[in-house]
Amino acid sequence: MSASGGTKAIVAALGANLAIAAAKFVAFAFSGSSSMLAEGVHSIADSGNQGLLLLGGKKAKREATPEHPFGYGRERYIYGFLVSIVLFTIGGVFALYEGYEKIQHPHELEHWYWPVGVLIFAIIAEGFSFRTAIKESNEIRGKQSWSQFVRRAKAPELPVVLLEDFGALVGLVLALGGVGLTMLTGDGVWDGIGTLCIGILLVVIALVLAAETKSLLLGEAADATEVAKIREAVVDGETVTSVIHMRTLHLGPEELLVAAKIAVQHDDTAVEIARAIDAAEARIREAVPIARVIYLEPDILRTSTSA
Repeated sequence: MSASGGTKAIVAALGANLAIAAAKFVAFAFSGSSSMLAEGVHSIADSGNQGLLLLGGKKAKREATPEHPFGYGRERYIYGFLVSIVLFTIGGVFALYEGYEKIQHPHELEHWYWPVGVLIFAIIAEGFSFRTAIKESNEIRGKQSWSQFVRRAKAPELPVVLLEDFGALVGLVLALGGVGLTMLTGDGVWDGIGTLCIGILLVVIALVLAAETKSLLLGEAADATEVAKIREAVVDGETVTSVIHMRTLHLGPEELLVAAKIAVQHDDTAVEIARAIDAAEARIREAVPIARVIYLEPDILRTSTSA
């Protein structure tokens, strides 16, 4: 994922959420709708999440230091994980609590046109943000399904924004349903039920995000296509005859570590092997540009023979 593409989607989501949050709180002040309050807190949480993603992207650009010799690329994973925690604690848990309270102590809505108007505005704004995230994701998604893209993406920003915007749109529909049923029946319990559904939705999305970013934090290998390209690039058929074994690890979304033991001819000189390793590293970087840290260990391939 290009940094510019991810940043564009994040900024679009941030602008939409700030405007929506302000509108939702105004609607809550006039109507007393718990759905609007929960949605307002949801938008504030989402705005904070986008701020965290921008901060993580900035910190990840720092140069490597003796204390952190492989750089700070994983900062983006850390802040992506923090986003899932914020979404769970602030957005989901608050909405669950507010929904429970409204069901226990329901009351009629006042000035119903405020929440309805704001929800329609919010759906339009979130739709614009979601459209931007989809457009940016399609540039790198390839033939993957959306679920595969979210699971396999090494850059956390676009999957996070996609899930946030999708959750926001579904939450707005739930809030609109709760407000609408409250208006039709005069029973404020429906507003509380809508709020409760929003809380459940946010918790589910937060758990999905936490699981995906946890996997990135633990360290994921390159995908199968990149591994195949690296294996093909290493072998020249002359000095380097095969790859004995290889490990890859993402140090960040756009930085890959490659460590491999390669088979060389038993009668090659040290100079020939050193030149072959340098050439293999150049071929790897040409085939997979994000392979920036490469360690190749030469060895003699031993084959067992039966008596």
